[in-house]
Amino acid sequence: MDAEKHEIAERLAGHIASASAYRSRENEDAEWKRDRHALRAWQSARLARTHQDLLASERYQPAAAFFLEELYGPKDFGERDTALERVQPMLSRFLPRSALETICKAIELDALSESLDAAMVDALRAAGKATAIDESAYAAAYRTVGQRRQRNRQIALIRQVGEPLDELTHHPMIRGMLRLMGGPARAVGLGALHAFLVHGFEAFAHMQGADEFLERIVSREQALSDRLLNGETEPFGPQNPSA
Repeated sequence: MDAEKHEIAERLAGHIASASAYRSRENEDAEWKRDRHALRAWQSARLARTHQDLLASERYQPAAAFFLEELYGPKDFGERDTALERVQPMLSRFLPRSALETICKAIELDALSESLDAAMVDALRAAGKATAIDESAYAAAYRTVGQRRQRNRQIALIRQVGEPLDELTHHPMIRGMLRLMGGPARAVGLGALHAFLVHGFEAFAHMQGADEFLERIVSREQALSDRLLNGETEPFGPQNPSA
């Protein structure tokens, strides 16, 4: 493995460990699990409102649902984490640098989201709002957590992961290989990871071009983050976006 791939592999391993560590807290603290799932459910519902036009679009609905269900939904990712830890050395060895970098950024996005969500749960708990989240409580916790640079990085990673994934969907051989891998993946305990990959690939392939989809999500999420951190009175704005 060359030096550049080795550096990417080390970052990937670190992001996998970080995301897994945040999620493992659920197994140790039932109240934390309750509060974290409450936050993720609220955020998923907020995303559905903000991007309701994408969810209503025949072209963009599968990709929008993928973001809500597989990246921000209140579900258990433990099986997927375990699978990633198992296959990470193989991915690092056999994938080309560009593909390995894309996976690394996807897991960085996952780990960063977990880190920011953990800080949000702590802020909501301190305010006595962990199980009674509304727009006002969420906005206050968001400003308490701050971390503008990390928030901006989280949003930028959406595009940095989405663009190469969109490029991969233009190669029919990759889709065929993913489908053929289903049985072997389930046989060795990698079914959850395989399902995640297939879901994302098929959702992006369905769009036949992700530029507009990514631009809408990134621009809206960046604008909302800026409004929240700047302390605007009504940061969530209209609930029926047209752009």
